[in-house]
Amino acid sequence: MEKKIVNVAVGVIMQDRQVFVSKRAEHQHQGGLWEFPGGKVEAQESIFHALKRELAEEVNITVNSSHALMRIEHDYGDKQVCLDIHLVEDFAGEARGLEGQLCQWVSIDKLHELSFPEANREIVSKLQSDF
Repeated sequence: MEKKIVNVAVGVIMQDRQVFVSKRAEHQHQGGLWEFPGGKVEAQESIFHALKRELAEEVNITVNSSHALMRIEHDYGDKQVCLDIHLVEDFAGEARGLEGQLCQWVSIDKLHELSFPEANREIVSKLQSDF
């Protein structure tokens, strides 16, 4: 049986060389690890619309615009993900966790000190080399 690929819109929320990250709940897939906020893209939904919806629900911001940063396909063995990662620098509101998750702003050069899911490590590398 072929594994279903989960399409995820991911936001790299950046302000003054700081990136907003949140910690996954222990009961979630890859629980206890830090992540860039986002969520599943619903059927008939664009990446931008999913990103806007997820970031409003999860971290209290309204995304005004974003641009594609990279795409990552990763197989965890039990789950396959396709991450559409967008850079979000144009937003309104104060980023904070709305689902009880631990959140923080982290300097780009300190991101590698946090534990991320394997699929997110490539994002950290790109941010640290490009910004």
